Amino acid sequence: MSALAAYGGLFLAAFIAATILPAQSEAVLVGLLAAGSHSPSLLIIVAGTGNVLGSVVNWLLGRGIERFRHARWFPVNAASLERAGNWYRKYGWWSLLLSWAPIIGDPLTVAAGIMREPFFRFLLVVSIAKFGRYLLLAAVVLHWL
Repeated sequence: MSALAAYGGLFLAAFIAATILPAQSEAVLVGLLAAGSHSPSLLIIVAGTGNVLGSVVNWLLGRGIERFRHARWFPVNAASLERAGNWYRKYGWWSLLLSWAPIIGDPLTVAAGIMREPFFRFLLVVSIAKFGRYLLLAAVVLHWL
């Protein structure tokens, strides 16, 4: 596999996995690490960058989606949106440290946009969470190889 295909595929998998679309980037990273033909540091950087940028898309969606909350096609009812807002107000920006977690991570990044979380704080906290996850995963995989 060419380096461009490997790194590009990993970036795309990590990007999509961070959006509200279902995808799995960890398996791609583990496979590339196990193959041993690519730089682990560069793999972590590519995966982390793709995943953070996917979360930025979620944040942007959250920033702009509320204007459509009364539209018929809007996928979330007002009560659910209010519950999410209350939860985010209760736990605040620290909850973004869970943005790496399956199931709750992606909606958290959308909620941060809805709640008008300042972009640079969002970016910093989400980057710590996302890069930390990939770093830990790579450390475990490389330890067992």
